[in-house]
Amino acid sequence: MSTRSAYARQEPAESSGTALTDGIHLVVDALKANEIKTIYGLVGIPITDLARTAQTSGIRYIGFRHEASAGNAAAAAGFLTQRPGVCLTTSGPGFLNGLPALANATTNCFPMIQLSGSSDRSVVDLQRGDYQDLDQLNAARPFVKAAYRIGQVSDIGVGVARAIRTAISGRPGGVYLDIPAAVLGQTLETSAALDSIWRLVDPAPRQLPATDAVERALDALSQAQRPLIVLGKGAAYARAEDEIRRFVEATGIPFLPMSMAKGLLPDSHPQSVAAARSLAISRADVVLLVGARLNWLLGHGESPQWSADAKFIQVDIAPSEFDSNRPIMAPLTGDIGSVMSAMVGGLTAHTTVAPASWTTWSAELAARKARNDATMRSRLAEDPRPMRFYNALAAIRTVLQRNQDVYVVNEGANALDLARNVIDMELPRHRLDTGTWGVMGIGMGYSVAAAVETGRPVVAIEGDSAFGFSGMEIETICRYRLPVTVVILNNGGVYRGDEVTTAENTAAPGGSDPAPTVLNSQARHELIAEAFGGKGYHVTTPSELTAALTEAIASNGPAIIDCELDPAAGQESGHLASRNVTSALTASSPPVSAAG
Repeated sequence: MSTRSAYARQEPAESSGTALTDGIHLVVDALKANEIKTIYGLVGIPITDLARTAQTSGIRYIGFRHEASAGNAAAAAGFLTQRPGVCLTTSGPGFLNGLPALANATTNCFPMIQLSGSSDRSVVDLQRGDYQDLDQLNAARPFVKAAYRIGQVSDIGVGVARAIRTAISGRPGGVYLDIPAAVLGQTLETSAALDSIWRLVDPAPRQLPATDAVERALDALSQAQRPLIVLGKGAAYARAEDEIRRFVEATGIPFLPMSMAKGLLPDSHPQSVAAARSLAISRADVVLLVGARLNWLLGHGESPQWSADAKFIQVDIAPSEFDSNRPIMAPLTGDIGSVMSAMVGGLTAHTTVAPASWTTWSAELAARKARNDATMRSRLAEDPRPMRFYNALAAIRTVLQRNQDVYVVNEGANALDLARNVIDMELPRHRLDTGTWGVMGIGMGYSVAAAVETGRPVVAIEGDSAFGFSGMEIETICRYRLPVTVVILNNGGVYRGDEVTTAENTAAPGGSDPAPTVLNSQARHELIAEAFGGKGYHVTTPSELTAALTEAIASNGPAIIDCELDPAAGQESGHLASRNVTSALTASSPPVSAAG
């Protein structure tokens, strides 16, 4: 359902005196009518005046140095606000640069719209070689929830409305909206323009679960011996923490948060089993998935990670997700808030929902948590020089414990794997990371969005390799004076910085080049911040890191802390080494050339 709204700009036509508006103003007015308050983008042909008009109209425009980072910012904004983040790009290459972020938003179920200008359709479709000639609509389709093109100025209102509703309703995702330059330049009489802009009503309506589905799920849990609740980032996006807390605490079932669900319930909650993840997964017999999918991040629900006879209950707004990897014994279709409210309401009819056997299960998990926590404390207390990942993260953890309202962005290999275990979160939606695809390069875009959308300080914990994907956006952060502190865990390598070129390759062309995983361990990343007016710190000890991070957060401005680590710190692919294809040829068996 939608309503029409009177937002169109009025300009008198020189010849007739009839008030007109153009496509640029109609796009801006349609966005404003639907409460879009920020656009992330990069200007150029044919959308520069669209950005100017948006800014003049009161929409905040954040200009980036690369479209991928603008797209990542829009995606993160969608996650944080439950409204589609909007990324504005130029045609052709600009569109292509934004497309990976749009695809990533779709995979992560973040509502996002990429709005791109495009070239003359009549020239593009006949492949006559127009400026930045590309069939953008069809190029986007495989990677998004939906792709639309607006063909005439009178359809701008409905096109924007369609894009917003599609991005936000049901399972959220990325939407591509193509607006040819000719449409942006077309004019329309104001009387018609006023009627063409739609304000959406209830773009993401609640979806209530079936009563018998709730009963089936509660029955299954009541018969469990070792139940487990797994919370995914979908639960964080849904803002259902109150309903989830009531269910968790009423039942006493232990819960395991996925990385972006950390803080949905505090990591310090006594029922959290994040510190006993492996045991919880391997021993659980009935598992309630709330906003989590049985994809590779959960081993597809299969043995050996999970018990071979584990049974699954799943809450998801998209029924097509059920049975994707394992049979779902009790599918619960609906929005997470409504489903969990119904589950809480159904508890009164299930007096045996917490059998005595759960006490033994909870004690088993508590013992493992205590053992693992002791191991973690011991590791964090180590103080090697030069620093390694754990004692650097211990210093960061100490500061963040004193600043629990800080938003944490995290990417890298070891920097990601270790930080999500070391850094506890106490508040929902305060952790953003690489998500379902494990994409590197989200760091600066996500950081900008978190700062812009919340107004709160942001700490980005970055591997030195991961930072390189979007590091130029430090200029963006400094230009807008955003409260973002980037901590770069610099071990001089993609995984570690001490790999040496093998003897066989030394004599080959380029044999004096660094090994493939080696970066510059002497890099002074903090100088990038200083170049653009931010604050830079170079630290070599945990005490220096603690002092620098404390000062940077308090400054409420842009900063980089280059944290010098031992180049030997780290491991290949973090926790994913088993997925890395290793050459079957050994040093004692020289490789055979492709020619035979």
